[in-house]
Amino acid sequence: MRKILLVIFVLLPLTLSFSQEGGVENPVSVDEQASGENSPEPQTDEAQVIKKDETAAPAVNDADIRAAVKIIDDASRAKRITADVLSSASLIKQKEGKELSLVKRIIIAVSIIVIQALLIWLIWYLFKRLNIKLECSGKNIIKPFTVGKSRILSAMQIIKMIEVLLKIIKILITALQLFLTIPIVFSLFKATKNLASTLFGYILNPLKDIALGVVGYIPNLFKIVIIVIITRYVLHGLKYLAEKIEKGKLVLPGFYPDWAYPTLKIFQVLLWAFTVAIVYPYLPGSDSRAFQGVSVFVGIIFSIGSTSAIGNLVAGFVITYMRPFKTGDRVQIKGITGFVVEKNLMVVRLKTDKNEYVTFPNIMILGSDITNYNTSSGDDEEGLIIHAEVTFGYSTPWQTVHDILINAALATDHVQKKPVPFVLQTKLDDFYACYQINCYTKDVKTVPRIYAKLHENIQNGFREAGLDMTSAHYRSMIKN
Repeated sequence: MRKILLVIFVLLPLTLSFSQEGGVENPVSVDEQASGENSPEPQTDEAQVIKKDETAAPAVNDADIRAAVKIIDDASRAKRITADVLSSASLIKQKEGKELSLVKRIIIAVSIIVIQALLIWLIWYLFKRLNIKLECSGKNIIKPFTVGKSRILSAMQIIKMIEVLLKIIKILITALQLFLTIPIVFSLFKATKNLASTLFGYILNPLKDIALGVVGYIPNLFKIVIIVIITRYVLHGLKYLAEKIEKGKLVLPGFYPDWAYPTLKIFQVLLWAFTVAIVYPYLPGSDSRAFQGVSVFVGIIFSIGSTSAIGNLVAGFVITYMRPFKTGDRVQIKGITGFVVEKNLMVVRLKTDKNEYVTFPNIMILGSDITNYNTSSGDDEEGLIIHAEVTFGYSTPWQTVHDILINAALATDHVQKKPVPFVLQTKLDDFYACYQINCYTKDVKTVPRIYAKLHENIQNGFREAGLDMTSAHYRSMIKN
């Protein structure tokens, strides 16, 4: 506030100096005009002609002379009256066009500066009082801004934003007052009158250019609005169809429901790109080289910086239409087994049995082996085969081992009774044989628990049969 008042009062000596340099021409005084009126009148040509006639015609009688003198007196009187009228008119005109004196201009300039200084002080004082009241009672009046159950802005943050807004408004009002005061003060003096016009031009010319530009751009703006509205309605229609297909209410031959959302995204990108291409010529400054250069620069930066992102995006579309898995499937990718909890055009996220979340970029998945455990658990499939291996010596009959393993599998929860579990002898070593029990299940989500229960039943079965599950290992050692 002190700095602004200092700037305002600096204007006073500045205007005084300019006024002294400009100077005001001294008007013609009234005494000079009066003296001019009393100056002897020059003789007219008519008088000289009469005098010549008098000398040339001495025989004229007295009556003629008196008549001639009367005519001359009347003409002189009429001329004197005309001169007085013209002199009075010129004096009146001079008084009417007479400019304000220097003292009056200085008084007006000082008055304007003082009034504006008081107004600025008053405005700053009112804003200061408003800020104090806002800090004291703002917490009780202003409530936090929330959307649903999420708090976006607290009451203190809103108060800080209002204080910043008030400060900006205060500065703008002060700047407007200064812009109006300085040109008005400068316009009172001849030396600074052109400077006042220049300062007003700095304010009014840009505003006029902006207003004319906005008015001239209105037709193109209507075209852009119409194009955007048509695009949005087309997208709403495509979204409605995609939702119907995804929910199975609309069936298209050869088109899977999980393709609906990615296909909608493709159409959205293509349609918006087409809309931008149509709207581009109607944008302000689209014909300028600077605008075109910025567009090319942004395109180059985007192309260079988004190489991996574009690769993941393309891989996401490929994976979507390959359909190797869908959300909720139990899969194995790069040796990590888990359930697919998120699948988008950029990444795939798995949740392991230990509640670990693993993220794979789509470009990595595209070049990896994928094992899907849900594929064989459909209604038209027999189910996923789970298996376990045990080893027994050759002294134990293989029929006994088979029976124990099959009964253990049938006693396990979530194992299919049909097809019947079966045993494979996968290895015949020197000291024991390897038996593998295989059983079917369609409850893929509980595979770890099924394995745990199957192992428990196998141990219980052999223990009840009195068979030891430990296999003897023999090693030959040569002593020196």
